Amino acid sequence: MTEKLITISDASAAAAEAYRALRTNIIFNDAVEKLSALLVTMPAPESNSGSKATLAANLAVTIAQSGRSTLLVDCDLRHPSQHKIWGISNDVGLGTVLESGDELRVANVGVDNLSVLPSGPRPENPADLLGSRQMEDLIAQLRTQAEFILFDAPPVLAVTDAALLATKMDGVLLVINAGETRRDHVERAREILERVRARVIGAVLNNAPVDSSISTY
Repeated sequence: MTEKLITISDASAAAAEAYRALRTNIIFNDAVEKLSALLVTMPAPESNSGSKATLAANLAVTIAQSGRSTLLVDCDLRHPSQHKIWGISNDVGLGTVLESGDELRVANVGVDNLSVLPSGPRPENPADLLGSRQMEDLIAQLRTQAEFILFDAPPVLAVTDAALLATKMDGVLLVINAGETRRDHVERAREILERVRARVIGAVLNNAPVDSSISTY
């Protein structure tokens, strides 16, 4: 449900402004070194793992609001969330396109410049599909259809999916949950991404306490 997205429900909130600041940093990075396909992941599964998907959705909204054609792709074929966040069907999606050659159909979610590709039903072999030549071809196709693509991926340490996808991206954004993500998990995730020569552009501290001294400007 889109009411969970602060960038839509309360664009003047401090949290919404934080997403716009994140967007600015990413766009500045893009100006220095081309960045049009970004993987959003986290080190390990946590009780608040859904916050990673919500962050990806909010970030997609702010990028779309800047006038850039934006596509959000749910690559978490094992535990998808984007169809729940946006209230769209998950009967077909990324998995069915890769597995069965279904026609690529993205969903209009009511935000200008933004479309969403859900995961589709869980396939038997998520890692094989995400690491396949078909996935490479699909990413190339998507690059021609949107200026900026966000890929919502599973946690790095849980399965190989994120590492496989990271090799096909322009950059990786690690989501760290304040008070929950373990330091050793962050270090191990970074090592895995470095091993596959992924470009980690930064980390986002999620669910951090709001500094009231600067939130009322």
